[in-house]
Amino acid sequence: MTELTSLPATRTAYDAVASVYAGMFSDSLRDAPLERALLGAFAELVRADGDGEVGDLGCGPGYVTAHLHGLGLRAFGVDASPTMIGLAREAHPGLRFEAGSMAALDLADGALGGILSRWSLIHTPPAEVPAVLDEFARVLAPGGHLLLSFPASDGPEHETQSYDHAVTTAYRWCPDRLAALLGARGLCQTARTVTEPEPADKRQFRTVHLLARKA
Repeated sequence: MTELTSLPATRTAYDAVASVYAGMFSDSLRDAPLERALLGAFAELVRADGDGEVGDLGCGPGYVTAHLHGLGLRAFGVDASPTMIGLAREAHPGLRFEAGSMAALDLADGALGGILSRWSLIHTPPAEVPAVLDEFARVLAPGGHLLLSFPASDGPEHETQSYDHAVTTAYRWCPDRLAALLGARGLCQTARTVTEPEPADKRQFRTVHLLARKA
């Protein structure tokens, strides 16, 4: 476990916009049938392989954590922003939410049957991402599942690319590179989807959903 040097700035930035963010994205899954299907498949896989607890890491105001709970998972949320966690607890009082770092989780080795990391790696500088993936591998039980979502770089010649996110600097990844980093930690890719942007989307980035299983 380690502390990320990028964490204080990310925490401060999201604390400042938490209420606006929660209002803008609380129904973001409504118009995302493919992602809902992937979350459903993820839930089915976790339930079939022991039905362990699932950490929604980088949960924001908790709406996706609640969606996972509605799919029958024993889901809880972790986020770097205490303000986001406060909003999540207010909106979903029956669920557990904790402020914390994805690189230093207050969990025992092998404690989780599943991890959802939905756009939560994007603000971690590439040099610090391996520390986060080490922690994912530590807390995930053997046979456990990881669903990781992120924006793709422009091609394999770009392992990572930074961009001007509305909240704070963010990074896109080459899917093959991130899959290789996971594989080096025993988190073997089992499926991947790459979705093209809609013509009206502000940023013309492809979206990657990568499913992996701990060996």
